[in-house]
Amino acid sequence: MLAIHTASDPLQFSVPVQKQIASLDPELPVSDVLTMDQVIGESLINASLSAALVLAFAVLSLLLASVGLYGVLSYLTTQRTTELGIRMALGARRDQLLQLMLMDGLRPALVGLALGLVMSFATTRIFQSMLFGTKALDPVVLTGVVGTLLGVAILACFAPAWRASRLDPMKALRTD
Repeated sequence: MLAIHTASDPLQFSVPVQKQIASLDPELPVSDVLTMDQVIGESLINASLSAALVLAFAVLSLLLASVGLYGVLSYLTTQRTTELGIRMALGARRDQLLQLMLMDGLRPALVGLALGLVMSFATTRIFQSMLFGTKALDPVVLTGVVGTLLGVAILACFAPAWRASRLDPMKALRTD
């Protein structure tokens, strides 16, 4: 193995160095002539693949969680149709029903988010050595994660809550 440090483009020296090696020993094969950037890129390819896989699974889990939250809140809305009809018949406004159903859906998401933040603060020392280019408790990253999770939870809960707030009280009371 031979490493050469140059002040200019290293590839311009590859052919002369190969000729010099061939003049010393014509039987000696010369292969894998690479720049340092190429060597570093090859060594980081596994880490890049791992990061891409983690990102893909994180997006998939976020999608599954939002579909699950949507399904649970839709089911709760169907189960509580009579209750919502009674509330509307007794004078509850649509925005109050929307808020009630949104909070029913967001409560588990908020509890999970709070527990996740507590656990992330507790485990930062463990993962400190694995992070490159960012601090363990980077406020930009934490804000982005919290914002993304809250946004997805609100979007997943909004459609069932909107449908619940738009129920016709007479139809809702006749369902049972």
